[in-house]
Amino acid sequence: MRIQKRKIILPVMVLLLGMTALGAVLYGVGNIQRNHSRKMANLNAMVYSERIKSDIMQEVGATNALKQLLVSENGRINKFSEVAEDMMTDSIQSIQLAPDGVVTEIYPEDGNEAGKIDLLNDADRGEISRYARDNHIEIMQGPFQLEQGGYGMAVRNPVYLKNENGEEEFWGFAIVIIRVPAIFSDSLKALSDFDYDYTLSKTVSPWDTTYEEVYSSGAILTNPVAYEFEAAGNQWKLEIMPKTGWSNHEHLYGMLAGGLLIVLLLTGLVSMILALDEHKNRFKKLAVTDVLTRINNRHGFEEQVRQYLKKYPEASCVAAQFDIDDFKFINDMYGHESGDRALQILAESMRKSFPEHAVLGRKGGDEFCIFLDNCTGEEVREKLEQFTKKKRSFWYEGEKVTYTISLGYAEYPLQGKNYSRLMRCADAALYEVKLDGKNGCIQYREGIGLEIRKQLGFALKDVSENLPGAFIIYKADKENDEILFANHEMIRLTGCRNMAELQEYTKGSFRNLIEEEEREQVEESIWQQIGEGHSNDYVHFHLKKADGTLMRVLDHGRIVENGRYGRVFYVLMVDWNSTKRHYRDAF
Repeated sequence: MRIQKRKIILPVMVLLLGMTALGAVLYGVGNIQRNHSRKMANLNAMVYSERIKSDIMQEVGATNALKQLLVSENGRINKFSEVAEDMMTDSIQSIQLAPDGVVTEIYPEDGNEAGKIDLLNDADRGEISRYARDNHIEIMQGPFQLEQGGYGMAVRNPVYLKNENGEEEFWGFAIVIIRVPAIFSDSLKALSDFDYDYTLSKTVSPWDTTYEEVYSSGAILTNPVAYEFEAAGNQWKLEIMPKTGWSNHEHLYGMLAGGLLIVLLLTGLVSMILALDEHKNRFKKLAVTDVLTRINNRHGFEEQVRQYLKKYPEASCVAAQFDIDDFKFINDMYGHESGDRALQILAESMRKSFPEHAVLGRKGGDEFCIFLDNCTGEEVREKLEQFTKKKRSFWYEGEKVTYTISLGYAEYPLQGKNYSRLMRCADAALYEVKLDGKNGCIQYREGIGLEIRKQLGFALKDVSENLPGAFIIYKADKENDEILFANHEMIRLTGCRNMAELQEYTKGSFRNLIEEEEREQVEESIWQQIGEGHSNDYVHFHLKKADGTLMRVLDHGRIVENGRYGRVFYVLMVDWNSTKRHYRDAF
């Protein structure tokens, strides 16, 4: 009887333990598989979202081209049909012009006659068209059904011309109707070929956070991954998930059957270990690689250089740091997409200019670094200078935009006996170049202060907040004196708590800070002083605070030409009565 029990109990125990182990393995593999599927889906969502964004912006470029023509020809386009025909692509349904918001020109006209409408007063299109006009932004509306069949989306780009006084006036819209899903066809087909179901959505309008479906594979998505991006004035979202779901049940069933055999179980475990190791190595490489430029990120660069210095502590080598001159201006004027392109061009130039064993890295933003082994500063001086002087450019709306870099370098161990000191010396040399006018290359030398960056950062950060008075910037425009900036003292002086409250109280206009009865006289005095050729103006007036009380202030303004906003006033303002109390003898 006891032997019989053992024959039953032992097999049952082995079976239970084996099934328990197999169940644990299958559960773990299922989690890994789901996590891997989601990581891959996230990567694909990011890649194809950027491709879709690029497709959208390429077609939006047609409206920018029309806009440039209208501005250059003062609102006229001769031979519109021929110009529009040259711009047509497979995904464009029609190209339109709408002076004063009324569509008058359509190419091709056949079949599109119904499109000649008053956009600003149309029930379906008026609100969003007026928003585009008033906010100076291009907008996209749709999708909507086309008369010819299928669906389309409208891109409307507001055009402004300068009148005889140099003031901008709304001319109308440059419009492109794009076909959906033709514009995204390549990207969506690729997702489908990779066995993904998808839904592409966008916000209903620039001010609305509600998403509407643009196109989908038709399947109901369960817990999809999503990637959001901005294009043509709207937020977009691409959601994807595998057609077979996040877990491959057939594979798990196969493992269950194979797991009953010890050899197959061991094989499956080995395969799983190898797969995990492969993913670990892949993710490790991603962890030290900059996604945009495909060179080392800050961590990857530092790790390689520190390992080299530890292995060859006596070897001479050179570290360089450099960045793009006025990179923020590139982003502000030409957009972050152009800024990213400038960074990619610079990284490619690094790969071509330096040997394969050189360590190349992007520290962040527009800051890059290079490590050259087995050399001295004198030996690489010419190469670094040539690299600095290379001509670099990118294209923006048909215009070639050039940019320069500034570079500083230091030699190990002559000028830096460890990694941190070496990089600080290179950084100090870089900022010496910045102080000397940019677009240059120098080696660190004794006497260059290592605290230059800190001092510059301190000045830029604190100067506006620590001025001995209220400071405000607003547009130097008689019709539109929009407030652009105010420091904390200015906000406090008006009785507001923050910039948003100041903007709401003044409706964004500087003149609303002036007491009503004095407003006309003060503005006349300011513009009279400017008209007499002065860059500075001085006026007294009563500042109207948020609580309705008045404060007499001295306003010292200076008119300045700004590359982005045109002419603006920089104004320093002080409490007149308080100043008189403190300096009574001077008055």
